[in-house]
Amino acid sequence: MTRLTTLLYATAATVAMAATLPSEGRQTRTAQPPPTTSVAARPAPTLHELKNASYKGVEAARSAFTLADGKWEGKPYEPGGNSRPSVVFVGDFRLSGDLDGNGAEEAVVLLAANAGGTGEMSYLAIVGRLAGRITNIATAPIGDRVQVRDARIDGRRIVLDVVQAGEGDAACCPGDLVTRTWDLSGAALKEGVPVKTGRLSIEALAGTEWVLRYWAWDEAAPDTPEVTLRLDGTRLVGSAGCNRYFAPAKAGSSPGDLTVGAGGTTRMMCPDPAMAVESRFLRQLAGVTQMRFIGAQLALTYTMPDKTSGVMLFDRRAAR
Repeated sequence: MTRLTTLLYATAATVAMAATLPSEGRQTRTAQPPPTTSVAARPAPTLHELKNASYKGVEAARSAFTLADGKWEGKPYEPGGNSRPSVVFVGDFRLSGDLDGNGAEEAVVLLAANAGGTGEMSYLAIVGRLAGRITNIATAPIGDRVQVRDARIDGRRIVLDVVQAGEGDAACCPGDLVTRTWDLSGAALKEGVPVKTGRLSIEALAGTEWVLRYWAWDEAAPDTPEVTLRLDGTRLVGSAGCNRYFAPAKAGSSPGDLTVGAGGTTRMMCPDPAMAVESRFLRQLAGVTQMRFIGAQLALTYTMPDKTSGVMLFDRRAAR
């Protein structure tokens, strides 16, 4: 047998033996797909990311703009003038859910835009993570001086309970209670048919316990002692921080007008910090002149005897 023939027989035998080995005894190379990030693993943007994101579709801004800590200001309309467009992120409002059915969550936020006048246009904005970037997917107007009482995601639908101007209402003082819905379709928000559910009155507080979060716009209230408020018939009742309180409340002639009368409390004594919270709350409550809603928070406007004024903000108590 020649050397060449011997080599051919050896090669053939090696190949045949390899073919009979079980798969775990052979070294194989299988093409692997490139690593990917699961769509479902992409969480909705955080509140910090949303307050520093770029947005579009807001008429007052005229083009895309970027918030800085929840605020944006454009250039003055006139050189050296004070009037300029501005946009703010409304409170800490944020909903999250899978709005387009792709398995990833998007965030729903509210923006308030001012073009330099007395009006304030509210917008609904959807923000997600696309190709690793925080992206404003869609923006839709809600309306001028529309108040958001409550908000939720029902399936893939955004539902807002709002207070908006009805027939005969002044622009400053909307009074119609309306439920409005939006669906995300591609890069657009499509609104459904709004449904009027009533008129704004003190009864809008019924069935909910509210928790004080801010003494004024930029002054947070302490988490403890907790101050609460709810409607009991025609009275406002709750915890003032130490004692239980009650105070009669009466609606005024315009939607949202509210007068709180002299009330009373139980007579417990608590540590000084709790008593200081209670004393301040009862003073401010006695000066309440108006109720409204801002980003699903209850806002009570008050005026003190020295003519200073402010707005207390309350969160809706989550269901237990």
